[in-house]
Amino acid sequence: MNNRNTSISQGIDWVVVWLYAVLVAIGILCIFMVEFKPGTDWMQTFISGKTNYSKQLIFSGVCAVAAIFILLADSKLFTAFANLLYAFGILLMFATFVIGKSINGSKSWIPLGGGFNLQPAELCKIFTALALAKFFSRQETDFSKLKSQIIGVSIALAPAVLSHFQHEDGLALAYLSFFLVLYREGLPPQILIIGTTFGILVVATLILEPNTLAIILTVIAIITIYFLRKPIKRKKNILLLIISLWVLAVGIQRFAVPYIFNNVFECYQSTRIYSMVGKDYDCSMNHHKSKGNEKAARKPDDYNVRQSKIAIGSGELFGKGFLKGTQTRGKYVPEQHTDFIFTSLAEAFGLFGCVIFLGIYLILLNRIIRIAERQRSTFSRVYGYSVASIIFFHITVNVCMTIGLFPIIGIPLPLVSYGGSSLLTFSILIFILIRLDADRQMVLR
Repeated sequence: MNNRNTSISQGIDWVVVWLYAVLVAIGILCIFMVEFKPGTDWMQTFISGKTNYSKQLIFSGVCAVAAIFILLADSKLFTAFANLLYAFGILLMFATFVIGKSINGSKSWIPLGGGFNLQPAELCKIFTALALAKFFSRQETDFSKLKSQIIGVSIALAPAVLSHFQHEDGLALAYLSFFLVLYREGLPPQILIIGTTFGILVVATLILEPNTLAIILTVIAIITIYFLRKPIKRKKNILLLIISLWVLAVGIQRFAVPYIFNNVFECYQSTRIYSMVGKDYDCSMNHHKSKGNEKAARKPDDYNVRQSKIAIGSGELFGKGFLKGTQTRGKYVPEQHTDFIFTSLAEAFGLFGCVIFLGIYLILLNRIIRIAERQRSTFSRVYGYSVASIIFFHITVNVCMTIGLFPIIGIPLPLVSYGGSSLLTFSILIFILIRLDADRQMVLR
């Protein structure tokens, strides 16, 4: 019988701990570079609690205390309370509709007093990861069956649906990262193929004229029928399938995609997606439009990305140097301490610094996957892959967002972007994994 480690340091993967500490320090440094005003006492501003970098330092201290409590906890607590925590997280997300505070048009925050706010959708990532791990660790779970697949997908997507109604579509998309975990555990690849095909069709619909795309789809169908003419002679159902897929594709292109952009997405969301492919969106077609937002929705989106590209490009190979960035320190880049924090690092340290920075993330992700693979328990393995998937999604989307390869959807850079809820979420995610790994010889259910 295996006993859990009784020492806080025994079995701890210190590589992950140090990588975590380095990234948090880089985050505070980047926020400092953006907001520090020359001529002021930097030490005084750091301990004042009034600047964003001093607040982030306080947040990191809170996270350190939370990390110690997690490392002292029994790993069995996470399996015992996984489902209860998930239910609590969903309840908190519902509570935002009643007692929530609106910030930047999103009613997804619960005020805690003292200027601090809690975003349940962020914390619910932890609870969803634990709930998925608990579900897969059950002996009766057979993920090859449709029922189990539906339950697994529902656990991952329930918080995403609530996030959408809170007008936090960025966070809603973040929950799609759990699909990487589901595929690791055996979700049929056909779903990935269908999802990828739909995404390509949506992008093609935005880029090409409707008639042009319809002609291209028709030509593809005809070519497919030509090359499959012999199998079609033996089995007529193949021809029926090709025609059905052609009708479905044209229907999505003609009706489904326009409906989504005009009725599901709000004007600013549709504008951001269209601007990503170099197109203008007509807000007069959007059913969520409000008076006068047609003009306002276009300018900020172009401005944000344009200034972000200028800042990143101006860093060139080795950057302008510490506290010498003109774009980020000149306040030209909006939200530069949160969503666009990557621009401050790129301008100050250039391509060379960005490669080293992203390399740290890569080492962290590789280490987390290695930790996940060496677990004896299904619970710990699934949780480990959940952590890796969430971090990978946030890094990819945030960096692509700053260079104009993805719409601006408010995804923070893990451990680096300013924000207490975000930092606490990623800290808890990582340190729960470290605790589970320290007890990897235990079989948790």
